Amino acid sequence: MIASPIDRILIAYATKAGSTAEVAVALGESLSAQGYTVDVKPVKESPTLAGYTAVILGSAIRMGRWLPEAVKFVEANQTVLNGMPVALFTVHMLNTGDDETSLTARYAYLNPVRALLPGAEEVYFTGRMDFSRLSFVDRLIAKMVKSVESDQRDWEAIRAWTPTILA
Repeated sequence: MIASPIDRILIAYATKAGSTAEVAVALGESLSAQGYTVDVKPVKESPTLAGYTAVILGSAIRMGRWLPEAVKFVEANQTVLNGMPVALFTVHMLNTGDDETSLTARYAYLNPVRALLPGAEEVYFTGRMDFSRLSFVDRLIAKMVKSVESDQRDWEAIRAWTPTILA
């Protein structure tokens, strides 16, 4: 939960095939509809944190980890981020169940970031696997691990998260 007062929120994200970007935009639209001023930017643009009173960071998962550019953004901005409300969202396609194995694997996705931002709110959303949006190498890897093309995003759950983090 992010404590108020919140004036301006940055949603920064790292995406490989666009699903995480679409989730970030949906979060931004939901927060804007609640009256917040929100900017949604990819971490690759190295957005400045100046002027923001809260940050929501998100990343896709590749090889069981947040994307390197998302982790680097956290490392580069750790001091500032630890001085403001921060929430983290992860978009993934594996370990989607509520069994102990899936829960443990999901929790591990954020270990490197959690160590840098202790106490940040965390949420996990299922994403979309669209082979046409993957590079040749990523498509091969997806097929090797028997990924199935599908869109598992729960837009209601994604939008429902925003009021809870600002309560």
